[in-house]
Amino acid sequence: MPEINGISVPFVPIGDFNGNNPRIKSSGDSFESIFQKELEKVKFSSHALKRLEERNIELSDDEMSKINTAVERAELKGSKDSLVMMNSTAFIVNIPNKTVITAMPIADSKENVFTNIDSVVFAV
Repeated sequence: MPEINGISVPFVPIGDFNGNNPRIKSSGDSFESIFQKELEKVKFSSHALKRLEERNIELSDDEMSKINTAVERAELKGSKDSLVMMNSTAFIVNIPNKTVITAMPIADSKENVFTNIDSVVFAV
């Protein structure tokens, strides 16, 4: 059993008392900067995740980057709810929250009518 200051402990310590962890390599980024970067990324609502799964829509890292860029462009123009078109897929995105509300292949859209949006962005 590992020891800390001569006392046996039922766990393996991951660092010393100064918070140093020899097993974790630091990237130099603070928690706050990493957290801020994650907040700036597009998120998916549970409804959107369900639709992606049902409709067999898979997104690559490159496609996620394109969606993030499209959302940033819409945000710069003051959009609130946007239709983001990428390849043959339509995404409805709440821009202030950076959250995809739903997603669908254009071929599955019955009427091809999208309401309650204030902008359209082509993710290229």
